[in-house]
Amino acid sequence: LQDEAGIELHALGELEFFLGKRPGDGDVYGAAERGYHATAPFVFGEAMRRRALVLLSEMGVPVKYGHSEVGYIEADGDGGRIWEQHEIELGLQPLPAAADHVVLAQWLLRNLAREAGMHCSFDPILREGHAGSGMHFHLSPVMDGAHQRTEGADGALHETARWLIGGLVRYANGLMAFGNRSPSSFVRLTQAKEAPSAITWGRHNRKALIRLPITPTDEVGASVGPETVEFRLPDGSAHPHLLLAGVAQAMAAGRSMDGLDALIEATSVQMPRPEGAVPVPRTFADVARALREEREMLEAGGVFPPHVIDRIVETLERA
Repeated sequence: LQDEAGIELHALGELEFFLGKRPGDGDVYGAAERGYHATAPFVFGEAMRRRALVLLSEMGVPVKYGHSEVGYIEADGDGGRIWEQHEIELGLQPLPAAADHVVLAQWLLRNLAREAGMHCSFDPILREGHAGSGMHFHLSPVMDGAHQRTEGADGALHETARWLIGGLVRYANGLMAFGNRSPSSFVRLTQAKEAPSAITWGRHNRKALIRLPITPTDEVGASVGPETVEFRLPDGSAHPHLLLAGVAQAMAAGRSMDGLDALIEATSVQMPRPEGAVPVPRTFADVARALREEREMLEAGGVFPPHVIDRIVETLERA
């Protein structure tokens, strides 16, 4: 992508995770699916999450913010754990660093949870019917040192956003080999609680596979940060290094894709799901088939060695 288009792609990961603990006397708890931006005393993991933000910064991992998420699961019987959901959003970095920082943050959170006598889970689904944990990635192409806009004042997509969105909707199925690696990944996608179930993109649409999020502005309407394209398909089982390498390859392929404009128009959606939208794969066999079909894109430029793709396809077919 850098050699062919002069683009350094930056990314940030949104880490959604559950913290679980045994119920105790004097504890005050929240309510099922009502945890979004809740605070103490109704969030027992708040202090740990805030400590994680400080430690990540001290480790050199840029963070944007953290907050409690919507998911809350009551204890299942005597001796069961109460689970509450949290999110930490990291800062934009070039792809290799962005992938490293996701791994470091997961490592830190697991260690802090163990130290506090809690369990930390990045599983896509802890219990059916409840909110799942995604690992959304916000993506920002950088050219000549400047983050590129996603769209103009007239709402038309800028060129780099078209390449990125087109590449992601075209190759999303194969990218699931790196971004959705758990059997419960498919449960998260099919129950569709703000998770994508079809190959779509949209502005501000939380059920789209790709979303153009609202960009914060100052009092005169100027953006206070880079505009991003949000890839909402991956979950907590993702391998961030392979996934982000695949995303960059997809964008490079989108740049020279035949029928790009028609593809973008056909997959655009403002409602939850358009008529005739193509569903995302529902099994590892479907993902393996897509990866076989899309491997030429991944192997272009020698980025993905063929033996790596062979091994991943074999693993998926045995799953």
